[in-house]
Amino acid sequence: MEEGDDGRGDLRKPFLHTGSWYRMSSRQSSTMGSSQAIRDSSISVLACVLIVALGPIQFGFTCGYSSPTQSALTKDLNLTVSQFSLFGSLSNAGAMVGAIASGQISEYIGRKGSLMIAAIPNIIGWLCISFAKDYSFLYMGRLLEGFGVGIISYTVPVYIAEIAPQNLRGALGSVNQLSVTIGILLSYLLGLFVEWRLLAVLGTLPCLILIPGLFFIPESPRWLAKMGMTDDFEASLQVLRGFDTDISVEVHEIKRSVASTSRRNAIRFEDLKLRRYWLPLMIGIGLLVFQQLSGINGVIFYSNNIFESAGISSSNAATVGVGFIQVIATAVATWLVDKTGRRILLIVSSSGMALSLVVVAVSFYLKESVSEDSALFGILGILSVVGVVCLIISFSLGMGPIPWLIMSEILPIKIKGLAGSVATLFNWSFSWVITMTAPMLLTWSSGGTFSMYAVMCIFTVAFVAIWVPETKGKTLEEIQNSFR
Repeated sequence: MEEGDDGRGDLRKPFLHTGSWYRMSSRQSSTMGSSQAIRDSSISVLACVLIVALGPIQFGFTCGYSSPTQSALTKDLNLTVSQFSLFGSLSNAGAMVGAIASGQISEYIGRKGSLMIAAIPNIIGWLCISFAKDYSFLYMGRLLEGFGVGIISYTVPVYIAEIAPQNLRGALGSVNQLSVTIGILLSYLLGLFVEWRLLAVLGTLPCLILIPGLFFIPESPRWLAKMGMTDDFEASLQVLRGFDTDISVEVHEIKRSVASTSRRNAIRFEDLKLRRYWLPLMIGIGLLVFQQLSGINGVIFYSNNIFESAGISSSNAATVGVGFIQVIATAVATWLVDKTGRRILLIVSSSGMALSLVVVAVSFYLKESVSEDSALFGILGILSVVGVVCLIISFSLGMGPIPWLIMSEILPIKIKGLAGSVATLFNWSFSWVITMTAPMLLTWSSGGTFSMYAVMCIFTVAFVAIWVPETKGKTLEEIQNSFR
């Protein structure tokens, strides 16, 4: 066997050499200056990011689909409230399965190959929903969508982190969460104008565009290096950095990083006792769990009721407005993350969320003792809406995009597949727990529920301050070596 061939080459081959950029010759750009090379590198990487960002758009569309379709879908298919609730939550269940498989699929056939695999069940799932005659096809479609989303949620941030230059990695990594918010907003907007079956058909478009797009981008050079495909690794990196760019230093760093790691050696549980493995894994899991324990999904779930209590007649329009705010705030975070750093944004974001949740909790506590006819009752309703909007802005500035970014940066190559799957599984598991428990907790006590979420945000601030390192301006190899 040739170097890098372990008998799986036939499976991986379709995903390695299909990019048309690989066929370009470095002689085509031998006269370019260094500034031109930098511009070409940025354009190449940005093009790759925009193509894989179709995956998170699909992710967001799946999350947002149930909101504008609830009344029409339940009426057309005679669903009970519990049946529709199960329909909504099944995407989380499917995502848990996808999360378990995501790391191993991504390690086995590469980042591009795993995105290709994720796109197929998403398309089939949307078609099942579109042609559903009863709840069985709805459930099947939602599970398939969730499975694909579980793979996408791990693979896209890892791919972006592995191809991006260190000075742009934060901004480009944040595009993942920005795309999710765009997908949610698109589902809200389109849901105002088209019926639920057509909306499901439109849900196939991101993945239908993603599949051919994957044939025009290079595979992750770090994955290629790990798999021992030296020629492909250097060709991929040269494409991403520009043909007139000297990549020898980066090539050396990546080779040195993977030199002590054999791709045939599986991670052992004994290895997890080593600080360089357990610490980044703990930080990655911690951030993704605290992201969900902030109760963001529970608050968004209850936002319609909050808007109604404030006297807003059109809750759907208000939800679309919140979607716009989320996109704008996430776009600001994309601009800030490489300027201010990850750690400070996480601390500011978590602190802002805690304060916002306290405002919402106090509003609900006070409303219990105020007459509905009084002016104060209306003021408290408006105050609760302000708290929810501030919460979403704060979440979008840090705790939304950055946990996924840091997870993709800090996990060592040897354990990235397994550890990434575990961290993603924890995220989706706690997302399901929060989504399922929020209605019961809010029925028990709205003020008490928001107070608990606020406490978790305070714990998040402490966790970030104590454990999370600053990764701004460092190469992936430097970040991972810092845990040794």
